[in-house]
Amino acid sequence: MSEADTPVADAVTPAADDQTYKLSLKVDIESVGPCRKHVRVTVPRTDIDHFSQLAVMEIVESAAVPGFRKGRVPVALAQKRFKADISNSVRQRVLMQSLEQLADENTLDPINEPDFDIESLTIPDQGDFEYEFDVEVRPDFELPKYDGLTIERPIREVTDRNVDQYLEKYLEQYAESEPYAGPAKANDYVIASVELTRAGAPFRKISSVDLQLKPIIRFRDAEIKGFDTLMAGAVAGTERRTEVKISIEAEQVEMRGETLDAVIVVGEVLQPISPELDNAFFERVGFPDLESLKSEIRGMLERQVVYEQRQTVRRQVIEKITESATWELPEQLVQKQTENALRREVLEMEQAGFTTQQIMARENQVRQNAITSTRQALKEHFVLDKIAENEKIEVTPHDLESEIQLMAIQRGENPRRVRAKLIKTGVIENLEAQIRERKAVDIILKTAVFKDTEVVQNQTDDVQALSISVCGTSSVIVSQADDVAESPA
Repeated sequence: MSEADTPVADAVTPAADDQTYKLSLKVDIESVGPCRKHVRVTVPRTDIDHFSQLAVMEIVESAAVPGFRKGRVPVALAQKRFKADISNSVRQRVLMQSLEQLADENTLDPINEPDFDIESLTIPDQGDFEYEFDVEVRPDFELPKYDGLTIERPIREVTDRNVDQYLEKYLEQYAESEPYAGPAKANDYVIASVELTRAGAPFRKISSVDLQLKPIIRFRDAEIKGFDTLMAGAVAGTERRTEVKISIEAEQVEMRGETLDAVIVVGEVLQPISPELDNAFFERVGFPDLESLKSEIRGMLERQVVYEQRQTVRRQVIEKITESATWELPEQLVQKQTENALRREVLEMEQAGFTTQQIMARENQVRQNAITSTRQALKEHFVLDKIAENEKIEVTPHDLESEIQLMAIQRGENPRRVRAKLIKTGVIENLEAQIRERKAVDIILKTAVFKDTEVVQNQTDDVQALSISVCGTSSVIVSQADDVAESPA
């Protein structure tokens, strides 16, 4: 008998295509903590046999085996020789289709991918196949009434004085610092070392850092208050003592709420010199003259008024619609989302035209209160997201492009470059979520009853923010030569 006439033993009956086949799954779902479900899936033997037949048919039709033409390989031989390939194909198909069907037939509403190792799963030779996993899900809650809310809205006029005050702060970003032999005064800088002790024992030393004489020096995890008063009149060689208060939500748990003693030794005093408002400066910042710059600043301040209104209104909206939100959030989820919440707030402040120092000061403040603020931000997100879903709100490509264009103008960059950065850092998803939530707030505001309240703008600029953590990673004296502080120039 020739090879062409060799029978294909144990012929496989054609099976239904994956697209039309439906698994007979048994699914058990139970709560195992706040916003966390444990899922157990049982795939019956009949379904496994279905996918096994498909996998064997594909091997028989495509495998190249010496002595046999394609499509004429005996089933028993194919099952033996390609056992591993068939097993992997069955596992992949069973998992993919069972997870898709699980998502379609159950209201899990997961936040993240299931927590299990696919590679460790094996399909048994006999009997049903079972697998289980944990998954974080969105909290289940009744959406409260959100139309017709009474909201207080702060209003204020942007005056010429406001513009001049902002211009002064804006020019500080372009100031150059010069050595100054006289005593330090408000807004001057001191280049100093900071030696920290804890209960009399050496804790850490920051060998050189530029500190501006402002009421508050804010590290990522700590603050020095009254710094401008403390250092007033200092000259090179001056030594001053103070206390550094660690945030109650610092990353290093055992240091939360601690008070450290600090010795600050001045090495040099620097005086910031504002730039001349000449043609060279205006060319540098991209404005033809002072009036054009002031016009842009007025626009920034007006956007900040809108930002402040939105933030105040949002807080009131969230307070009203989350009064019944008693559901708990898992600690792991809170920690994971802290960075996202921070990036989104920084993004809004950039769009509103706040300065780098203002943004960094707020960033450090948020970091010091990360646990509390992130829990609130997550509840805010879930409520607004559910409202957006209820109202069928969508974010269009035009919405994204408009936001990116505004950010590009604010930063003085090409829109394509801004978009590339957002995509590379993953912030593009934060931006999309921000727009969606903003639209949800706008829906609420359409039916809200507003009570306007006149407010006076707080023009104090009393914080210098530093990108340095006092606690660091260990309680020892370390050189901080590589620590980067916000430059005074």
